[in-house]
Amino acid sequence: MKKLSDITPHVGDFMHYLYDGSSNEQLRTGSVYAMHLFLDGPGEMEIEGMIYPIERFTLIFLRPTQPHAFRISPKHPLPSINIYFDLWDNQHPASLNRSFIYAPNEFNFDHMAKEQECDELKQLPSVFRLRDHPQLLDTFMMMTRSINDFKYYQSETANSFMYIWILSWFNALHVKQPSDYRILRLLDYLNNHPEQGQSIETWSDYCGLKRTYFHELFLRETGLTPKAYHHELVMKRAASLIRETDLSVTAIAEKLKYPSIHPFSRHFNDFFGISPSQYRIRHGRI
Repeated sequence: MKKLSDITPHVGDFMHYLYDGSSNEQLRTGSVYAMHLFLDGPGEMEIEGMIYPIERFTLIFLRPTQPHAFRISPKHPLPSINIYFDLWDNQHPASLNRSFIYAPNEFNFDHMAKEQECDELKQLPSVFRLRDHPQLLDTFMMMTRSINDFKYYQSETANSFMYIWILSWFNALHVKQPSDYRILRLLDYLNNHPEQGQSIETWSDYCGLKRTYFHELFLRETGLTPKAYHHELVMKRAASLIRETDLSVTAIAEKLKYPSIHPFSRHFNDFFGISPSQYRIRHGRI
């Protein structure tokens, strides 16, 4: 049984396309893996007999030989970014010569993209709202720009982006994402200002919530208490400052609002398992 990390992607074809309800959008199947990112909506997509709505930034993921049809109104054409690729064979990729078979013909190909038994790949949905995942959307756009704009190592770059993107997508599906707008607003603030170690009362007021409910909601949305979440941010910020600046450990402790170096060093050691000085040596800054 293969893991998703075993994939060896090859992006064979890429295009901007306008779906306008023409005859070539009827029920068909393709010989390779495909992703269609719709840049507008509404519309509908049929996949294996099921109908799915298309909205702005809806991603369609199709496997080889998966029957599908685009149900787009000629009165409202929908632009899309299409990528055709292999996942298990980058030496003899079928995506360089993709093909389609239309109903009612029998869906059998002489040459198609190689498939492997992979439970993690099966967990990736056929329809996904990228609008709810801006980082994934940005990476997808970067991948398509690399295909268009890179003069050197274009294929290698696109294939690497595809590998990273699919693993990131799998992680996004399996890691709990906060959704409450009040908590999201606070998280954005905390991520940008981890050194501002305000009280629970300040954070709950920021969210417009009573302290008890704020604490329960934060824990439910993030899986951590507010203090634990903030402490993790501070420690990650400390590690970044140690790696990327020449500030002394004492200066970093002061920057992060610690009263002295001693509690800072203790917290850092508890979190990373080594002292700040050892961490700096390990990462090549002495």
